[in-house]
Amino acid sequence: MVKNLDGVSAEDGARVPAEQIPAAVTARGLVYSDGATQTFDSDGATRYVEGQRQTEGTWSIGEDGFFYSFWPPTYRASYDLRWMVEKGVIVGLRFQDLKSRASFDGRYQ
Repeated sequence: MVKNLDGVSAEDGARVPAEQIPAAVTARGLVYSDGATQTFDSDGATRYVEGQRQTEGTWSIGEDGFFYSFWPPTYRASYDLRWMVEKGVIVGLRFQDLKSRASFDGRYQ
């Protein structure tokens, strides 16, 4: 069971409501298809690890209900966050870039 998500009812592909984003991203670390991993802390810190390289940034929820990340010194990204659900179990999160519409899936570790 994914911690912090008890009682959350979600459908695959449904948008994560803004009030559920903190629980969704901090529930567990995520692993992406290329093997990179990412963790999110409740204080807004995030760490992305690809191979032996770790990058640290911050995350937040905008007034518009979308998910935002900042990677110093200047990279900012904005995402529509969606649930990944298999056989009735939340297994991860799908991030869709608001500008490019590119998406990538992070599965809970």
